Amino acid sequence: MKPERLPQRIVSLVPSLTEALFALDLGDRVVGVTDWCVHPAAAVAALPKLGGTKNPDLAAIQALRPELVIANQEENTRRDVERLEAAGLRVWVTRPRSVGEAVALLRELAELGGRAAARARVVEPIEAAVAAARRERPTRATRFFCPIWKQPWMAVGADTYADDLLRLCGGQNVFAERRERRYPIVRADEILAAQPEVVLLPDEPYAFGPRDRDELARLALPAARSGRIHLIDGTLVSWYGPRIGRAIETLRCLLAG
Repeated sequence: MKPERLPQRIVSLVPSLTEALFALDLGDRVVGVTDWCVHPAAAVAALPKLGGTKNPDLAAIQALRPELVIANQEENTRRDVERLEAAGLRVWVTRPRSVGEAVALLRELAELGGRAAARARVVEPIEAAVAAARRERPTRATRFFCPIWKQPWMAVGADTYADDLLRLCGGQNVFAERRERRYPIVRADEILAAQPEVVLLPDEPYAFGPRDRDELARLALPAARSGRIHLIDGTLVSWYGPRIGRAIETLRCLLAG
């Protein structure tokens, strides 16, 4: 749902879209953000913090009198969205599950201010990077495993932004066929059986670190034998917005070897 008119007071409950609003020169309209909205650091430091993405302070949001609240179907709960709407607030629930949808969303955000210069500076280079990645996608995809959680292991599955981004960058998800949930729970023996050639360990939402890398390196995986178990910046696979171009550049290199 794109807003019908240009809002002057915006609350963002989505960290990646908070960053996008500032990149698109709309930061002066942002009046409140979540505790997890940490970029751009200097700009958001002075803004009211409204709790987490899963437990925002609804009363504090209402008190700010926003003309628009930006939420996300995956990051925010339906209950909170419904309560905000019941209080008379306009809520834009975003739902990008592919790179194409994420780029379209970025363009819609740019239209909140109608600033052509911001679209040209931010959106158009990302569109060009996506087009180039599609043209240059390798004929042979690299089999990857990208978890988002541990105890239990939870993997990036199909129908997610991360999966589509990694496929665009030349990857083939070893758990793409697991359709019981978007982030399937997997066991260590299933990771071993899947034989990923690359393992990507993001630092959010679960903070994977050297111990986790070493644990997987002890398994008889192609990724372990070739030293291709990588600790990565989690925003590269989960933040749709201004980081898409850098994500494509970085992930293509990791998947290409």
